[in-house]
Amino acid sequence: MELKDDIKNAEVSAEAIAKVKKWNDEYFNNTGKKRKFYCLTMGCQMNAHDSEKIIGILSRMGYDKTESEDDADFIIYNTCCIRENAEEKVFGKLGVLKHLKKLKPDVIIALCGCMMQEDFVIEKIRKSYRYTDIIFGTFNFHKLPELLFTRIETGQQVIDIWKEHTGIVEDTGYIREFPYKASVNIIYGCDNYCTYCIVPYVRGHERSREKEDILNEIRLLAKDGVKEITLLGQNVNSYGKTLNPPVSFAQLLREANEIEGIERIRFMTSHPKDLSDELIYAMRDCDKVCNYLHLPFQAGSDRILEKMNRRYTKEKYLNLINKIRSEIPDIMISTDIIVGFPQETEEDFQETLDVVRKAGFSTAFTFIYSKRTGTPAAVMEGQVDEKTSHDRFNRLLDVLNEGIYRIHQDKIGKTYNVLVEKESSQPGVVTGRSTDNTLIHFNGSTDLIGKTVAVKILENKTFYLIGERI
Repeated sequence: MELKDDIKNAEVSAEAIAKVKKWNDEYFNNTGKKRKFYCLTMGCQMNAHDSEKIIGILSRMGYDKTESEDDADFIIYNTCCIRENAEEKVFGKLGVLKHLKKLKPDVIIALCGCMMQEDFVIEKIRKSYRYTDIIFGTFNFHKLPELLFTRIETGQQVIDIWKEHTGIVEDTGYIREFPYKASVNIIYGCDNYCTYCIVPYVRGHERSREKEDILNEIRLLAKDGVKEITLLGQNVNSYGKTLNPPVSFAQLLREANEIEGIERIRFMTSHPKDLSDELIYAMRDCDKVCNYLHLPFQAGSDRILEKMNRRYTKEKYLNLINKIRSEIPDIMISTDIIVGFPQETEEDFQETLDVVRKAGFSTAFTFIYSKRTGTPAAVMEGQVDEKTSHDRFNRLLDVLNEGIYRIHQDKIGKTYNVLVEKESSQPGVVTGRSTDNTLIHFNGSTDLIGKTVAVKILENKTFYLIGERI
């Protein structure tokens, strides 16, 4: 069953939630057991926050959460399509679910997220994975209660893919993974159209939330005990351009900084072409804004950057790094890097290594170029062979890791305030992050989780540090 776009209905249906909850309550009354859901999230922090909203909706409909697909009555995969291996993972897991569906015919399988916005994916699911019950995309996750109730009533497969957004959906309700920190969407979509990236096609054009809606959400989070917030968007630096009147991201940061109860403010992701002096000064001036910035540069060659449609040069990027560091000397900067982009030569790759050496990144997310159907780069001539890409990737990691080790070595003997996030895999050890996003492990009990404690650094493990509480 395919549903048509309902562009006027941009809110979660309380009526549909009530109907599904009644169905689940009747099951509990008859069996003494509650139906359970399993949610798997792939991809970026935007997807992770969408899953928090989905989990909130499912909980309101009377489901309990389980960590086992075998134990679930409702299984949902929130998918990512940035890289080919993410799609392969979904199809692999769907293949496994075919056996589960035979054992438990009543289990409901749902797919949502970016991958579902691709036409060829929907056709493949229709052909090879017909036992999938519900399919929806990135623009209408708020319709989950209606889609689920339709599946319950009809017993038919329900497909509801919107090709464009209808506006901002507020007040969906969500359940946070951590009680002391939260993500807050401030802008959806992307207008940059980097030639390797599928995001603008699956997430739509940029649209910003109203400033007061964002600030009110942060105030409510603060009242609920949240200490750290992360402002999310594909390009947070573009925030507010679509509002009337326009609002800058720097303005939003300054007002969020005044909210009582919030101790730390992070944000991601920033595009170098839109990172203004106004934003740098706001980061410098706002005491709650963390001294950490994620600033993808992707490639060091001007020729490759132009083919990527990044709209800055190597020189402009490095000048921006220097300007940021001149205003915020203790800032840690992370980045994204792609190797093996079409037509990349060894000389181009050496330019990338040069940026890594000069910029001094505290960490980096590194990728071998992955061809994405529907993007301009996928049909470019000069696709780099797999062997060459892997060789460059390994050499990139060698240079990166040396730099990361040196940066962290300078932290030995210094003391940092660490927000404790969870117990480590090693009993009696907890882990958390400093304001500059450094991961730090130290001996401590689980009652420290959610608290900020002073930790002196003792040992450098390259990608994390070992410390002791003082």
